[in-house]
Amino acid sequence: MPKKPNRRTFIKTSTAAGAGVGYWAAGGVSLAQSTSPNEQIQFASIGVGGKGRSDSSDAGRAGKMVAICDVDARTLEQAQKGFKDAQPFRDYRRMLDEMGDKIDAVTVSTPDHNHAPAAVRAMKLKKHCFCQKPLSQSIFEARTMGQVAKEQGVQTMMGNQGTALSSLREAVAVIKTGILGTITECHVWTNRPVWPQGIERPTEIKGNPNHLHWDEWIGPAPYRPYHDAYHPFNWRGWWDFGTGALGDMACHTMNMPYMALQLRDPKSVVARSSGHNRETYPAWSIIDFDFPALGDRGAIKFTWYDGGKKPPTELFQGKNIVGSGCLVVGDKGTLYSQGDYADSFELLNDLKKPEVEFEKSPGHFQEWVRAIKTGQTATSNFPNYAGPLTETLLLGNLAVYAADSGEGKKIEWDAETMTPTNAPELASIVKREYREGYEL
Repeated sequence: MPKKPNRRTFIKTSTAAGAGVGYWAAGGVSLAQSTSPNEQIQFASIGVGGKGRSDSSDAGRAGKMVAICDVDARTLEQAQKGFKDAQPFRDYRRMLDEMGDKIDAVTVSTPDHNHAPAAVRAMKLKKHCFCQKPLSQSIFEARTMGQVAKEQGVQTMMGNQGTALSSLREAVAVIKTGILGTITECHVWTNRPVWPQGIERPTEIKGNPNHLHWDEWIGPAPYRPYHDAYHPFNWRGWWDFGTGALGDMACHTMNMPYMALQLRDPKSVVARSSGHNRETYPAWSIIDFDFPALGDRGAIKFTWYDGGKKPPTELFQGKNIVGSGCLVVGDKGTLYSQGDYADSFELLNDLKKPEVEFEKSPGHFQEWVRAIKTGQTATSNFPNYAGPLTETLLLGNLAVYAADSGEGKKIEWDAETMTPTNAPELASIVKREYREGYEL
């Protein structure tokens, strides 16, 4: 008997048929138009509050939501009003175990520490995966997520939506014309953190709210009692749960120069900070990355600033310094990109912006949906783009961890083996331990 196509094969081939693409396979899917509901992508969303609210809404518009998961019962109840046919869960592991054969794709919109365990579990079941930024909490996780996505042949996307903006893609194309000359420096700054950092761990014990399933929220992290210093918002500032200002925003603000200049695999990184207690990230940090020459591009020094720190004023040539942005500095001119997503940019040194061509995106989430249906890989996919970007920026957190007294040593980095060669004590930051049941 002909082999029955699985859901993934059915979606891709029936979509191709509907688009008039020549497709045939002996004993396979017919080219006749099908009205089967299986032509819809069947989504599940892990995390449906906060950013998960918009991610699940995007998924619901693109297909059918069959399962939703959240550790907060009130958030889950609210989401059920919009997804009346979706099965509710508080534990994504149970959701994937019980609903796996009904799910084609998942969105992961949780605190950072749960990204990799949830996404890897889904991808190992051959589910396409959209994961919020940063892709992971650790460098090892980012590398693993890319490897698993490639091994399983699933379509992936990280939620750094600026990747799809025409303004960002135009800035990339302008840089690639060579108009800035030899590029030697890049500076990126952010207005984060907007949550507490550089604080002590709470000592008082609070009973967690009845609507919150705390054990599932903790997930893979070392267990600690509930406190509102962590949930629902301030988790970003804690080493066990978040990735600080760098992890939160560099996937956005570093995105444009990363795409234009192939800023991956720095050879070393060093940080200065306000100091920290290794419980929370510092109140401010300045991090220097050294990228070696690559192809036709020379070596580049990349500097990150957060907590109110900014690049030297003279680099702006009298222009207004906005709260977040990027400067790409060459020997013939400077490109100044304003905002978190490269929403706009201008050339300094009286340079005239050249006419450039670039591929426009159908929209960030839509790129992922198109990838699922056609196999045309989304730009910010895990193996080739989002994973290496996340590895690069999280390397900065190794340097921040080493700068607990304010001045850190320069960390020499071997990207191939993910090893801080002169700082073996940082191995636990590269690859963390997991609570039982949440291992990758």
